[in-house]
Amino acid sequence: MQTLREEYSQKREAIRSRLMEFERRFQEGDAAIFKELCFCILAANSSAEMGMKSLAAIEDIVLEADLPMLQERLSRGFRYWRVRPSYIVHTRDYLKQEYGFKLRELLQSFPDPDSRRAFLAADKDIKGIGWKEASHFLRNIGYRRYAVLDKHIRNCLCELGLIRKSLKPLSPARYRRIEKKMREFSDQIGIDMDELDLLFWSRKTGKILK
Repeated sequence: MQTLREEYSQKREAIRSRLMEFERRFQEGDAAIFKELCFCILAANSSAEMGMKSLAAIEDIVLEADLPMLQERLSRGFRYWRVRPSYIVHTRDYLKQEYGFKLRELLQSFPDPDSRRAFLAADKDIKGIGWKEASHFLRNIGYRRYAVLDKHIRNCLCELGLIRKSLKPLSPARYRRIEKKMREFSDQIGIDMDELDLLFWSRKTGKILK
C-alpha cells in the first residue's frame, strides 16, 4: 500500500486535472455528452486510444450523419466499423425521439447514481453500453464514485487480493460487489475512488487517459 500511496503522490495532480476535464465535459452541453457516449461505444472491447481515434474520425459528422457515411469513415482501418456505427445511429435517433436529445436533463432526472447507471446499461435502445461502459461514460462526463471495471482495474484488484479472479463481471450483482470492494479499499487507503481508478489504469497502461 505504501508503494501505491507514493505512486499516487507522484501522479495526483495529473489525475485531478483529468477529472476536472471530465467535469467540464458535462457543462459543454448535450452534443459533447453524446460524443462521450459515442467514445464509450467505440472503445468497448478495444482500447481508450482506439476509441479516441475512432471518434476523431467521425466527430464532425456524428450528430447527423447516416449509417453508410459513418461506416465509410470508419472502414479506413478501424475495428468494428460495420457494427459500432449502427449502435451510434440507433442510440442517437432513440435519444432524439424519446428525450429530445436533452441529455443533461435526462441524466439529472434520476434520483440516485445507481438508477442513472442502470438505465444506461439496461435500456436496449442504448446500444453497445453495458455496466462497464455506462460507468465509463458517467465518469467521463463528471459523475463520481463509479468504478470502471475494465481488465486493467480488475487485474489491479486481483493483485491486491481484493478479488480472487480477474474475470469479467458479467452480471449487475457481481459488478456491484466488486465496485463495493473497490470503494471500501479506497476509503481504507485514503485515496478518492475516481482518482484510484485512474491510478490503477495508469499503472497498467502508463497513461492517464479517459
